[in-house]
Amino acid sequence: MESLNQTAAQEFIFSAFPYSWGDSVMCFVPLLFIYTFIIIGNLVIISVVQLNAHLHTPMYFFINALSFLEIWYTTATIPKMLSSLLSEKKSISLNGCLLQMYFFHATGISEVCLLTAMAFDRYLAICSPLHYPTIMTPQLCAQLTLSCCVCGFITPLPEIAWISTLPFCGSNHLEHIFCDFLPVLRLACTDTQTIIMIQVVDVVHAVEIVTAVMLIFTSYIGIVAVILRIRSAEGRRKAFSTCVSHLTVFLLFFGSVALMYLRFSATYSLFWDTAIALAFAVLSPFFNPIIYSLRNKEIKEAIKKHMGQAKIFFHQSRDPK
Repeated sequence: MESLNQTAAQEFIFSAFPYSWGDSVMCFVPLLFIYTFIIIGNLVIISVVQLNAHLHTPMYFFINALSFLEIWYTTATIPKMLSSLLSEKKSISLNGCLLQMYFFHATGISEVCLLTAMAFDRYLAICSPLHYPTIMTPQLCAQLTLSCCVCGFITPLPEIAWISTLPFCGSNHLEHIFCDFLPVLRLACTDTQTIIMIQVVDVVHAVEIVTAVMLIFTSYIGIVAVILRIRSAEGRRKAFSTCVSHLTVFLLFFGSVALMYLRFSATYSLFWDTAIALAFAVLSPFFNPIIYSLRNKEIKEAIKKHMGQAKIFFHQSRDPK
């Protein structure tokens, strides 16, 4: 009996996925399309920025880094979602669950830090344009990006290490579409320490989110104050247009993340938990390449240029004469 319980505790079964084959396929196809689009879209942005010397600026350096993180952020969860939709058991091992939680939160926190650094970059570009080139050097950009990743990959380690020591007894049905702190903690053997640690996890997430939001909000207060002092409407439009993409991504990502991680004692139904999780784990990364390509004139023009070059190359290869 003891070995049976031990075996059961070594895996979790996702109970938020549909169990009928027809419903699973209906969810699988659009999710596969979205994941493919995210990977290709971000790879296009990375390639375009790397291939065009005029895009080697701090703003595009950060966009490049964000696209790279987005690929790994979605890869931490979506491939397992896809396999679970087509699998009969829809299970994940305990170690696999811990790894998924770690990489999902590590890349997610890295993105939060990077979006904060991008707000600082826009603040300097608009509020201190004369000092901007000497302050925001390539070395500083690299240091900020590295610091964001170090912060992102260190912050979740204590929580993951603590969860790995917990005993899991009773049901192993995880009411979520991927492994996350609160759904997993609910499956731990309930005691006072676990309840206290759940509250600690809530507070940690709240501090991370609120700190980033406050820093970004402060940056945009300064940006708006400077933009409003610009006399010409065209000047104001140009200044604000450099921030629109970042601001849109920030609102989209942080809005859904706040709904999930700033709930404290509030509970949602399984439907709303799943919908909110899809918003920040799938839909937000899906819209990011669209926002940064369609809302950015320089990236659009660079993509058109390379598509034109590709067409010429293919025509020449098909017709050597």
